[in-house]
Amino acid sequence: MIKIHPVPAFNDNYIWVIHDHTHALIVDPGESQAVLDYLHTHQLQLTAILITHHHYDHINGVEEILKHHPQADVFAPEDERIPCSNTRVHEGSLVQFTQPEISLHVLETPGHTLSHIVYHNDAYLFCGDTLFSLGCGRLFEGTPEQMLNSLNKIKNLPKQLKVYCTHEYTLDNIRFTEAADPENPSVGDYKQEVLKLRAQNLPSLPTNLARELSLNPFLRSDDVKIQSNLHNALQITVEDEVATFAALRSWKDRF
Repeated sequence: MIKIHPVPAFNDNYIWVIHDHTHALIVDPGESQAVLDYLHTHQLQLTAILITHHHYDHINGVEEILKHHPQADVFAPEDERIPCSNTRVHEGSLVQFTQPEISLHVLETPGHTLSHIVYHNDAYLFCGDTLFSLGCGRLFEGTPEQMLNSLNKIKNLPKQLKVYCTHEYTLDNIRFTEAADPENPSVGDYKQEVLKLRAQNLPSLPTNLARELSLNPFLRSDDVKIQSNLHNALQITVEDEVATFAALRSWKDRF
């Protein structure tokens, strides 16, 4: 049976450990020691490391982890800024493991970075910094159109997916969503749920895709309600989905 455990890192990162109580995969290890400690404590043998993009808080632990687990494969997108990868993956790749037993498809999701990828199957989505609960990644390299296209790929995945983002940004994103969608009572309900979790020092993640489709403004750029709210809040008129997304992202950047 698959178990997915968050290892906290830095101020707000999560490094996800996917394991079957014997073997493990790690997603985006920006730090090494906490991961090594978890593997040692739970007597887990590391099979592979999965990387979504090149930012330091997602890859800086890889080299040290490999010193202790040299047998592990490293899967990553085609990007020379990601060292230590012995398996490069791209849109349409299928990453299959028997220990732990799990298969994951790869989608290319440029926007946050140009080479960003995500891993998914019919149950789980490991989305790096492309999607957050009620948010999305900043556009450090890509364009609004690229990021919107990437998010639209995610929107087409199975609605029951559990979404494993890599940052604890949920409360901040709820605060923005309250401004972008002020009349949605479900946002307040979700806020209370997250506040209770965070008060117990528990992660707000994973979220699920069904919730994100109904609440996340960055997945609703085609929603006339969001477009109307933008007009009321910012005194601007957006004429299409790309312009709506770009306005939302710009607003969030300075919020």
